Amino acid sequence: MTPRPGTDKPDFPWWLIAIVAFTGLFIFQALDDPIYQQVSVKLIKGVKITVFVTLVGFFLASVLGLLLAVASLSRFQILRQLARFYTEVLRGLPILVILLYVSFVVAPGLVQGWNYIAEHIGLDPIRTRDFTFLWRAIIALTLGYSAFISEVFRAGILSVEEGQVEAAKAMGLNGWQRFRLVVFPQAIRTIMPPLGNDFIAMIKDSSLVSVLGVLDITQIGKVTAAGNFRYFETYNVVAMLYLTLTVTLSLLLRKLETKLRGKYP
Repeated sequence: MTPRPGTDKPDFPWWLIAIVAFTGLFIFQALDDPIYQQVSVKLIKGVKITVFVTLVGFFLASVLGLLLAVASLSRFQILRQLARFYTEVLRGLPILVILLYVSFVVAPGLVQGWNYIAEHIGLDPIRTRDFTFLWRAIIALTLGYSAFISEVFRAGILSVEEGQVEAAKAMGLNGWQRFRLVVFPQAIRTIMPPLGNDFIAMIKDSSLVSVLGVLDITQIGKVTAAGNFRYFETYNVVAMLYLTLTVTLSLLLRKLETKLRGKYP
Protein backbone atom coordinates (compact mmCIF):
# COMPACT_ATOMS: atom_id res chain seq x y z
CA MET A 1 0.00 0.00 0.00
CA THR A 2 1.16 3.54 -0.74
CA PRO A 3 2.21 5.54 2.35
CA ARG A 4 0.45 8.81 3.06
CA PRO A 5 2.53 11.91 2.27
CA GLY A 6 4.65 12.83 5.27
CA THR A 7 4.02 9.61 7.16
CA ASP A 8 4.93 5.93 7.05
CA LYS A 9 1.34 4.89 7.67
CA PRO A 10 -0.26 3.49 4.49
CA ASP A 11 -3.59 4.59 3.11
CA PHE A 12 -6.48 2.19 3.48
CA PRO A 13 -6.95 0.55 0.04
CA TRP A 14 -10.40 1.96 -0.74
CA TRP A 15 -9.56 1.65 -4.43
CA LEU A 16 -9.25 -2.12 -4.00
CA ILE A 17 -12.54 -2.29 -2.11
CA ALA A 18 -14.22 -0.37 -4.93
CA ILE A 19 -12.80 -2.72 -7.59
CA VAL A 20 -13.81 -5.83 -5.64
CA ALA A 21 -17.33 -4.44 -5.09
CA PHE A 22 -17.66 -3.52 -8.76
CA THR A 23 -16.42 -6.94 -9.85
CA GLY A 24 -18.76 -8.71 -7.42
CA LEU A 25 -21.74 -6.70 -8.68
CA PHE A 26 -20.81 -7.50 -12.28
CA ILE A 27 -20.54 -11.24 -11.55
CA PHE A 28 -23.83 -11.22 -9.64
CA GLN A 29 -25.65 -9.60 -12.58
CA ALA A 30 -23.90 -11.81 -15.12
CA LEU A 31 -25.05 -14.98 -13.37
CA ASP A 32 -28.67 -14.04 -14.08
CA ASP A 33 -28.07 -13.02 -17.69
CA PRO A 34 -27.82 -15.85 -20.28
CA ILE A 35 -25.99 -13.57 -22.74
CA TYR A 36 -23.25 -12.86 -20.22
CA GLN A 37 -23.04 -16.56 -19.41
CA GLN A 38 -22.60 -17.55 -23.05
CA VAL A 39 -20.02 -14.84 -23.67
CA SER A 40 -18.07 -15.68 -20.51
CA VAL A 41 -17.85 -19.36 -21.40
CA LYS A 42 -16.35 -18.49 -24.79
CA LEU A 43 -13.96 -15.80 -23.57
CA ILE A 44 -12.51 -17.82 -20.70
CA LYS A 45 -10.96 -20.09 -23.35
CA GLY A 46 -8.85 -17.13 -24.45
CA VAL A 47 -7.41 -16.61 -20.95
CA LYS A 48 -5.15 -19.63 -21.40
CA ILE A 49 -3.60 -18.19 -24.57
CA THR A 50 -3.23 -14.72 -23.05
CA VAL A 51 -1.47 -16.10 -19.97
CA PHE A 52 0.74 -18.41 -22.07
CA VAL A 53 1.83 -15.63 -24.42
CA THR A 54 2.57 -13.31 -21.49
CA LEU A 55 4.50 -15.80 -19.35
CA VAL A 56 6.64 -17.22 -22.18
CA GLY A 57 7.20 -13.83 -23.79
CA PHE A 58 8.12 -12.14 -20.52
CA PHE A 59 10.50 -14.92 -19.48
CA LEU A 60 12.33 -14.79 -22.81
CA ALA A 61 12.35 -10.97 -22.78
CA SER A 62 13.83 -10.97 -19.26
CA VAL A 63 16.62 -13.36 -20.24
CA LEU A 64 17.43 -11.36 -23.37
CA GLY A 65 17.09 -8.09 -21.46
CA LEU A 66 19.58 -9.24 -18.82
CA LEU A 67 22.08 -10.23 -21.52
CA LEU A 68 21.64 -6.83 -23.18
CA ALA A 69 22.14 -5.05 -19.85
CA VAL A 70 25.37 -6.96 -19.22
CA ALA A 71 26.54 -6.21 -22.76
CA SER A 72 25.76 -2.50 -22.34
CA LEU A 73 28.01 -2.43 -19.25
CA SER A 74 30.77 -4.50 -20.84
CA ARG A 75 34.35 -3.22 -20.99
CA PHE A 76 34.27 -3.98 -24.72
CA GLN A 77 33.05 -1.01 -26.74
CA ILE A 78 31.64 -3.09 -29.58
CA LEU A 79 29.32 -4.93 -27.18
CA ARG A 80 28.21 -1.66 -25.61
CA GLN A 81 27.48 -0.12 -29.00
CA LEU A 82 25.61 -3.17 -30.31
CA ALA A 83 23.48 -3.35 -27.16
CA ARG A 84 22.70 0.37 -27.36
CA PHE A 85 21.84 0.10 -31.06
CA TYR A 86 19.43 -2.78 -30.41
CA THR A 87 17.84 -1.06 -27.42
CA GLU A 88 17.30 2.29 -29.09
CA VAL A 89 15.88 0.80 -32.29
CA LEU A 90 13.43 -1.55 -30.55
CA ARG A 91 12.36 1.09 -28.01
CA GLY A 92 11.66 3.47 -30.88
CA LEU A 93 9.17 1.15 -32.59
CA PRO A 94 5.56 0.57 -31.52
CA ILE A 95 4.88 -2.96 -30.32
CA LEU A 96 2.23 -3.37 -33.04
CA VAL A 97 4.77 -2.51 -35.76
CA ILE A 98 7.26 -5.01 -34.28
CA LEU A 99 4.49 -7.61 -34.19
CA LEU A 100 3.62 -7.13 -37.86
CA TYR A 101 7.26 -6.91 -38.96
CA VAL A 102 8.25 -10.09 -37.17
CA SER A 103 5.16 -11.95 -38.41
CA PHE A 104 5.33 -11.01 -42.07
CA VAL A 105 9.00 -10.14 -42.67
CA VAL A 106 11.25 -11.82 -40.11
CA ALA A 107 9.38 -15.14 -39.87
CA PRO A 108 9.31 -15.81 -43.65
CA GLY A 109 12.97 -14.80 -43.79
CA LEU A 110 13.86 -17.28 -41.05
CA VAL A 111 11.98 -20.02 -42.88
CA GLN A 112 13.85 -19.27 -46.11
CA GLY A 113 17.16 -19.26 -44.26
CA TRP A 114 16.39 -22.58 -42.61
CA ASN A 115 15.34 -24.14 -45.92
CA TYR A 116 18.57 -22.96 -47.54
CA ILE A 117 20.62 -24.62 -44.78
CA ALA A 118 18.40 -27.73 -44.74
CA GLU A 119 18.88 -28.18 -48.48
CA HIS A 120 22.65 -28.42 -48.03
CA ILE A 121 22.65 -30.75 -45.03
CA GLY A 122 19.91 -33.10 -46.18
CA LEU A 123 17.07 -32.04 -43.88
CA ASP A 124 13.42 -31.56 -44.88
CA PRO A 125 12.35 -27.99 -45.66
CA ILE A 126 9.53 -26.30 -43.76
CA ARG A 127 6.72 -24.07 -44.94
CA THR A 128 6.10 -20.54 -43.73
CA ARG A 129 2.70 -21.56 -42.39
CA ASP A 130 4.42 -24.13 -40.18
CA PHE A 131 5.77 -21.15 -38.21
CA THR A 132 2.58 -20.49 -36.23
CA PHE A 133 1.33 -16.97 -35.57
CA LEU A 134 1.29 -17.76 -31.85
CA TRP A 135 5.07 -18.13 -31.79
CA ARG A 136 5.57 -15.19 -34.14
CA ALA A 137 3.63 -13.09 -31.63
CA ILE A 138 5.71 -14.40 -28.70
CA ILE A 139 8.96 -13.62 -30.53
CA ALA A 140 7.73 -10.10 -31.35
CA LEU A 141 6.77 -9.38 -27.72
CA THR A 142 10.10 -10.82 -26.58
CA LEU A 143 12.08 -8.54 -28.88
CA GLY A 144 10.02 -5.46 -28.10
CA TYR A 145 10.01 -5.82 -24.33
CA SER A 146 13.63 -6.99 -24.02
CA ALA A 147 14.73 -3.48 -24.97
CA PHE A 148 12.76 -1.94 -22.10
CA ILE A 149 13.68 -4.66 -19.62
CA SER A 150 17.39 -4.28 -20.44
CA GLU A 151 17.20 -0.68 -19.23
CA VAL A 152 15.55 -1.86 -16.01
CA PHE A 153 18.36 -4.34 -15.36
CA ARG A 154 21.03 -1.83 -16.32
CA ALA A 155 19.64 0.79 -13.92
CA GLY A 156 19.42 -1.78 -11.14
CA ILE A 157 23.00 -2.92 -11.62
CA LEU A 158 24.28 0.66 -11.72
CA SER A 159 22.41 1.45 -8.49
CA VAL A 160 24.83 -0.76 -6.56
CA GLU A 161 27.64 1.31 -5.06
CA GLU A 162 31.02 0.82 -6.71
CA GLY A 163 32.58 0.35 -3.30
CA GLN A 164 30.58 -2.85 -2.83
CA VAL A 165 31.97 -4.28 -6.05
CA GLU A 166 35.51 -3.22 -5.20
CA ALA A 167 35.21 -4.87 -1.79
CA ALA A 168 34.03 -8.09 -3.46
CA LYS A 169 37.03 -7.96 -5.81
CA ALA A 170 39.32 -7.49 -2.82
CA MET A 171 37.84 -10.65 -1.28
CA GLY A 172 38.85 -12.60 -4.39
CA LEU A 173 35.37 -13.14 -5.84
CA ASN A 174 35.20 -13.68 -9.59
CA GLY A 175 32.80 -11.83 -11.88
CA TRP A 176 29.95 -14.35 -11.56
CA GLN A 177 30.32 -14.56 -7.80
CA ARG A 178 30.31 -10.77 -7.48
CA PHE A 179 27.13 -10.57 -9.52
CA ARG A 180 25.36 -13.41 -7.72
CA LEU A 181 26.39 -12.62 -4.15
CA VAL A 182 26.84 -8.84 -4.11
CA VAL A 183 25.36 -7.01 -7.10
CA PHE A 184 22.12 -8.87 -7.76
CA PRO A 185 20.81 -9.06 -4.16
CA GLN A 186 21.15 -5.27 -3.89
CA ALA A 187 19.99 -4.49 -7.43
CA ILE A 188 16.79 -6.56 -7.09
CA ARG A 189 15.22 -3.90 -4.86
CA THR A 190 15.54 -1.39 -7.69
CA ILE A 191 14.69 -3.84 -10.45
CA MET A 192 11.49 -5.43 -9.13
CA PRO A 193 9.01 -2.48 -9.24
CA PRO A 194 9.65 -1.46 -12.89
CA LEU A 195 10.03 -5.11 -13.91
CA GLY A 196 6.61 -5.84 -12.40
CA ASN A 197 5.17 -2.86 -14.27
CA ASP A 198 6.55 -4.25 -17.54
CA PHE A 199 4.94 -7.61 -16.77
CA ILE A 200 1.54 -5.98 -16.26
CA ALA A 201 2.05 -3.94 -19.44
CA MET A 202 2.80 -7.10 -21.42
CA ILE A 203 -0.48 -8.65 -20.28
CA LYS A 204 -2.29 -5.69 -21.80
CA ASP A 205 -0.11 -5.53 -24.91
CA SER A 206 -0.68 -9.24 -25.48
CA SER A 207 -4.11 -8.18 -26.75
CA LEU A 208 -2.30 -6.94 -29.88
CA VAL A 209 -1.75 -10.53 -30.98
CA SER A 210 -5.41 -10.53 -31.96
CA VAL A 211 -4.43 -8.72 -35.20
CA LEU A 212 -2.76 -11.98 -36.23
CA GLY A 213 -5.85 -14.05 -35.47
CA VAL A 214 -4.35 -15.62 -32.34
CA LEU A 215 -7.28 -16.73 -30.21
CA ASP A 216 -6.59 -14.73 -27.07
CA ILE A 217 -9.21 -12.92 -25.01
CA THR A 218 -9.45 -9.96 -27.39
CA GLN A 219 -9.68 -12.02 -30.58
CA ILE A 220 -12.36 -14.33 -29.19
CA GLY A 221 -14.21 -11.23 -27.99
CA LYS A 222 -14.10 -9.71 -31.49
CA VAL A 223 -15.36 -12.92 -33.09
CA THR A 224 -18.07 -13.36 -30.47
CA ALA A 225 -19.32 -9.76 -30.78
CA ALA A 226 -19.37 -10.03 -34.57
CA GLY A 227 -21.52 -13.13 -34.28
CA ASN A 228 -24.05 -12.11 -31.63
CA PHE A 229 -23.98 -8.30 -32.11
CA ARG A 230 -23.97 -7.92 -28.31
CA TYR A 231 -21.00 -5.59 -28.17
CA PHE A 232 -21.87 -4.12 -24.78
CA GLU A 233 -22.01 -7.45 -22.96
CA THR A 234 -19.07 -8.97 -24.85
CA TYR A 235 -16.62 -6.16 -24.29
CA ASN A 236 -17.73 -5.80 -20.68
CA VAL A 237 -16.53 -9.36 -20.13
CA VAL A 238 -13.32 -8.70 -22.08
CA ALA A 239 -12.56 -5.67 -19.92
CA MET A 240 -13.41 -7.53 -16.72
CA LEU A 241 -11.09 -10.44 -17.56
CA TYR A 242 -8.14 -8.15 -18.25
CA LEU A 243 -8.89 -6.08 -15.14
CA THR A 244 -9.01 -9.22 -13.00
CA LEU A 245 -5.68 -10.46 -14.38
CA THR A 246 -3.84 -7.15 -14.02
CA VAL A 247 -5.14 -6.21 -10.56
CA THR A 248 -4.54 -9.70 -9.14
CA LEU A 249 -0.99 -9.82 -10.48
CA SER A 250 -0.31 -6.26 -9.31
CA LEU A 251 -1.22 -7.24 -5.74
CA LEU A 252 0.94 -10.37 -5.91
CA LEU A 253 3.89 -8.37 -7.22
CA ARG A 254 3.53 -5.83 -4.41
CA LYS A 255 3.66 -8.62 -1.85
CA LEU A 256 6.77 -10.00 -3.56
CA GLU A 257 8.41 -6.56 -3.49
CA THR A 258 7.67 -6.27 0.23
CA LYS A 259 9.23 -9.66 0.93
CA LEU A 260 12.30 -8.80 -1.13
CA ARG A 261 12.75 -5.53 0.75
CA GLY A 262 12.64 -7.52 3.97
CA LYS A 263 15.09 -10.12 2.69
CA TYR A 264 17.49 -7.62 1.14
CA PRO A 265 17.24 -4.51 3.33
